[in-house]
Amino acid sequence: MDWGRLKTIFIIAFLILDIFLLTQLMNKQKDNKLEVRTDVSLEENLHNDGIDYSGIPKNPIRDQYMSANTKIFSEKETEKLKDQLWTIVDRSIIYSKLVNPVEIPDKINVQEMEEYVRNNILYGDQYGFGNYDKKAGTITFYQKHQDKLLFKNRSAHLVFNVDKDNEVYSYEQTMLEEIEPISEKEEVLPAIRAVEAIYRNKLLKQDSKIVRAELGYYTVVNMEASQVLTPTWHVVAEHEGEKESMLVNAFEGQIIQENTGSGKSVLEVR
Repeated sequence: MDWGRLKTIFIIAFLILDIFLLTQLMNKQKDNKLEVRTDVSLEENLHNDGIDYSGIPKNPIRDQYMSANTKIFSEKETEKLKDQLWTIVDRSIIYSKLVNPVEIPDKINVQEMEEYVRNNILYGDQYGFGNYDKKAGTITFYQKHQDKLLFKNRSAHLVFNVDKDNEVYSYEQTMLEEIEPISEKEEVLPAIRAVEAIYRNKLLKQDSKIVRAELGYYTVVNMEASQVLTPTWHVVAEHEGEKESMLVNAFEGQIIQENTGSGKSVLEVR
């Protein structure tokens, strides 16, 4: 037997084994580093991505599921409307044309618009500003319950139509009534959990700022004459001067996706 040759074979074999073990060790160290990175706290991740969330609510909040019925408008109610040509459709929708269109500035004054609504629209004090979509030519208000907006609710909104001269000339109004709790109050997910859901789904751009996180309601069950509403976080993120809004179920933490065409859900422009 050629011992010199056999010795060389053993040396090569051990060298290959050493290289294999070294490779395995390096891969394990690499995996460990990756695990450490994924275990970094949410706060650290947000900080590393330059996301400012310092203004969100931090106190615990309790809320509950609500039920609501579609309001039926009567002609006696609409007779209170002055300088308007109105009609009621399906008993639940008011379409009205303003005799004297209202001019609005390029940058809408929300307080002035809310005052106009309170003074000229049925139950106007029960609506809050939603958004001004210049491209669509609409100003949308959403109905409120206990100062919380009923987000993106076609059965509880007030939509003004704006012409090319920046004048409001008509509107559509719907409303819910008999809004009542149907469950016991329980603690909702804190606002930071809503931010986390949006961040984990890669919907927050780097160097964004959370400019608003407010609790409202969103419809989870929608029947012909009634609805079930769930507490919902409305989170507004600003990046390079543009604002984007997202809704997160405040009990389950799920992002509420809507098919808006562009993939964006913008609720407000304040």
